[in-house]
Amino acid sequence: MFYFMNEFITTSSAQTKKIGAMLAEELCGGEIICLSGDLGAGKTTFTQGLLKGLKIKGPYTSPTFSIIKHYRKEFPISKSQFPKKSKNSKSQTRNIYHIDAYRINSKDLLELGFKDFAGKPNSITIIEWPEKVKKIIPTTALWIHFECLSDKERKIVLSIKK
Repeated sequence: MFYFMNEFITTSSAQTKKIGAMLAEELCGGEIICLSGDLGAGKTTFTQGLLKGLKIKGPYTSPTFSIIKHYRKEFPISKSQFPKKSKNSKSQTRNIYHIDAYRINSKDLLELGFKDFAGKPNSITIIEWPEKVKKIIPTTALWIHFECLSDKERKIVLSIKK
């Protein structure tokens, strides 16, 4: 789905969450997802859908004051994903990091261990307000911009900035 579309218009929070859940189906680990847009544009709503799509138990809230929320989840491993894995190994732990960078800068995020988990094969990193820490975000990150078109309408644009 995401290979063919890079722009969506949603007319409800349920639709915005659905787009997040659809993206979750495409993730395999190592992704850094940057969510930009004004306050109230749908970043946290989208993240709620993405986390639900990853089968993470709620509630899902933005880590405004804690800065980073860490979720751990066991995901089943298929033979096609990891053909050399032990026969006894039927799952792999994924770490999902949800970051709210609104009140921090790049140095602060580095001190919180960003380089230790971001982009690693066993992690998925979601960053709200990535503009605040842009200089440490890899060029391979997926950027998703949210724009309010009206009280209910949102424009969601996916891109990779190189």
